[in-house]
Amino acid sequence: MKKTGLLLLLCLAVAVAAAAQQADSTSTDQTAPQGTLNTTRSFPIERVQNPTHADLYCGGFVSKQLVANTNFVAGGIESPNTTKFATDDIIFLAGHGYETGQQYEIVRELQDPNQYELFAGQHAMLKAMGQPYGELGRVRIVDARGKMAVAHVEFSCEAILPGDVAIPFAEKPAITFHLPERFDRLMPSNGKASGRIVLAKDFDLLLGTGSKIYMNLGANQGVKVGDYLRAVRSYDADLRDPVDSLSFKASTADDSQKKTPSIEGHMFTKTNGPSIHVADMPRRAVGEIVVINTTPTTATGMIVFALEDVHVGDHVELDQ
Repeated sequence: MKKTGLLLLLCLAVAVAAAAQQADSTSTDQTAPQGTLNTTRSFPIERVQNPTHADLYCGGFVSKQLVANTNFVAGGIESPNTTKFATDDIIFLAGHGYETGQQYEIVRELQDPNQYELFAGQHAMLKAMGQPYGELGRVRIVDARGKMAVAHVEFSCEAILPGDVAIPFAEKPAITFHLPERFDRLMPSNGKASGRIVLAKDFDLLLGTGSKIYMNLGANQGVKVGDYLRAVRSYDADLRDPVDSLSFKASTADDSQKKTPSIEGHMFTKTNGPSIHVADMPRRAVGEIVVINTTPTTATGMIVFALEDVHVGDHVELDQ
């Protein structure tokens, strides 16, 4: 009797699993792009990471309009022994126009100490975009009676230092998130506004989900907070990369091949076969970006989905 019961339970479990698999397959078929193969390699399910409060207010920005540096951090209640300030610290602000209860954002004018160009033309492109700024935190004025205002650090992204600039705080608009959907890795250009990832937060090169980036397109091109962009890369961009190009230059031939191909002429051995033109290969999408801040000519974005490393220098395009 016990064996019969166990057998029935086993059969029931198998039937339920088969039904669930069939339902999942049916659902996948219904959401597959029309006229394309139903494969998760070309159309993986995109599950975006929603930006947090810290992501929205710590992203930084690039602007042609320079931030006035007349109001700035002069020190703190424990100066000179303490020079780095964070949440709940008391700091002193030099400058004018402070009133008790006002909120200010603390920002920092940034420069890359390495001065290394991550892609050809990066420095000229960044100069055309404007000055990069880091967003460090938010403070509230608690006393404005003296020559310097006293402020309480309500929220900090990273250490606030003497010399960092105080500007009036402004609430940022909310972002509408989209549900998981299929991500077309080989989708051709849709002709919408496009640009390039020119810089990344902390001057990073290899980026992933959660990374903040700065792009050379903005409100003048119709880009607004909450828009989604797709990061794309061509294979000839890999060919121009000093590291990724090494794989293109490696031999792929087999001893059984009578005629071996070459890739743009890059082979270590003599070939007698066709030449593969990398520029003719379709571009591939590598990630999805949501816009969290804009200026007329620039936009700050957060990578919310990445299939592989996103690079500074990758192109971006407004998504469908």
